[in-house]
Amino acid sequence: MLIIEDEPLIALDLEDLLGRYGALTFSFADSQRGAIDASRTIRPDFILSDVSLLEGTGPLAVKAICGELGAIPVIFVTATPEACLPCAPPGLVFRKPMDRPAIGAAFRKMAFAA
Repeated sequence: MLIIEDEPLIALDLEDLLGRYGALTFSFADSQRGAIDASRTIRPDFILSDVSLLEGTGPLAVKAICGELGAIPVIFVTATPEACLPCAPPGLVFRKPMDRPAIGAAFRKMAFAA
């Protein structure tokens, strides 16, 4: 699991949330370049990403990661869903403030789909 989020408290909150829904291991990145580098170190099986980062964007990081590693399920969590360009591979987009149960349920469905 790779969490791309530039606000540390939100990243930790997402780690706690997804841990409750079955995620076991986490990597974190707070920038587009950091996310790409982290994915090269440990290939993520799932990505949860903010859209706007202090350096770069989550969607561009996800696009680069999937371009190198192939399709990976992704959920975007953002205050600016209209800025989620490009949001590929097809993923879900949730608005902040977070709907924790909806994000958790979507994660379980996507991560544990057969």
